[in-house]
Parts: sequence; C-alpha cells; structure tokens
Amino acid sequence: MHNYSLSGRSKNKTAIFHIFAQNVYYITMKTISTCVHDIIKHQPFLDDALARNIINFSSLAADLQPQVEKEMRKPVKQGSIIMALRRYHPKRSKFSSNNFRKLGDMIVRSGITEYTYLNSKDTIAKKARLLESVKDQTGIYLNYSSNYQESNFLVSTSLQPAIEKIFKEEKLVSVSGELASITITLPEKNTKTVGLYFYIFKLLAYEGIPVYEVISTSNYFTLFLEKEYVNQAFLLMNEIKGS
Repeated sequence: MHNYSLSGRSKNKTAIFHIFAQNVYYITMKTISTCVHDIIKHQPFLDDALARNIINFSSLAADLQPQVEKEMRKPVKQGSIIMALRRYHPKRSKFSSNNFRKLGDMIVRSGITEYTYLNSKDTIAKKARLLESVKDQTGIYLNYSSNYQESNFLVSTSLQPAIEKIFKEEKLVSVSGELASITITLPEKNTKTVGLYFYIFKLLAYEGIPVYEVISTSNYFTLFLEKEYVNQAFLLMNEIKGS
C-alpha cells in the first residue's frame, strides 16, 4: 500500500490557487454589485421604492438580469443580483409628505406661447425693445431666459404680434402655442427642503403628465404644460397638498 501525500511545493500551489479563485470570485461579485448599484442609482423611482422596502428582490433581480448581463458581457445568475441588491443601502429621503402641505396658493394661467430664438449681437437690444413696448400694459405675462446659445420667451398670446415684429430678423428655433402654467407658492426655507422638486416631478410622471417647461424663483415655482394636461396637473397638486 502506498501512502500518497502532497509535497510542500504542491501544497503551496494548491493554497495559491485557492486564494486566487477566492479573489476572482470576490472581484466578480464586487463588479456585479457595482453594476447593479449603478443601475439603481440612475433610476430614482427604483431607488426610492427600495428605500421604502416595497420591492420583491427576486422579481427585481429577474427584471434587471438582462441589463446586468449586457453590461457584464456574460451570463449572470439571479442569485448574484439578489446578493447585490441585499448589499445596496439606499439613502432614505429626508423629504416628508408634510412638506406638501406647506405649499401655498396656486395660480393657473392659460393662453401662453413660447418662442425660442438663436442668440445674436442684437438679442439683448431687442429684448429691451420688447420690454419697453409692454411696460404700460397690465395683465400680461412675459418671461425671458437665456443661455449662451438661445433665448427663450414665454409670453401671453396677446404679445405674439409684438414679439414677432421685434424679432422678425432673428433666427426662430421653435414656437409653441396653446400652453398653460401653474404657479405654486413655495414654503418658507424651500431651498433647504431636500427632494421637493423630485417628488413633484415623480408624481407628475406617475400620472403621465409631461412637463413642457419649468421656471422657479426664490419663492415661486411654475410648471408650463400643454393645455390638455393643466386641469389634471392642477387636481393632482391640490390632492397632494391635502394629503
């Protein structure tokens, strides 16, 4: 009978291989976890649901599996994704539904048209002409915003002739009529309220209400929507204020 035993060198090779295999497993699992966590972080609705513990990990893993496999470029077991989900610790939002109750009055305005022009050397001067032409008019709406490339005007429909005359030599990028707006008075210290805008947009998205444009100041927040959605959005904002 022969007594077989591993030599010292063979034992060392076995130990090294075992450590190598463990490291490969750890790196692979870590990569899957990073992949899953990155996917979640780019889906705020999903992140919020995980923070509230209202999602079944098995179902979510099955849903994420094709995307994870695509990014990993290899088959990935659902169990590995579930393990990654269990390791994910979403930050709980500091936003409370009580913040909605602090929203103030809402004003609905219809008959708004949006004009967007490419900027030119004459844009500022023509904006000044527009303001001068309407300075004595009451009950009109005019909002101007600009970046390095374009200038945007949201105006009462009654101002269409004036703006089209003044800017007739400028390059018109787009014009959209039949818009309406909802202006909401923001609560005091709203700039310190984490997640206020996120939850407003989340609720609008859940209801399938597209937002055309957004403007905010220190104390007011205005949503611009196509007029067919304004009543639905107004009712929704009223509901969440009273919730």
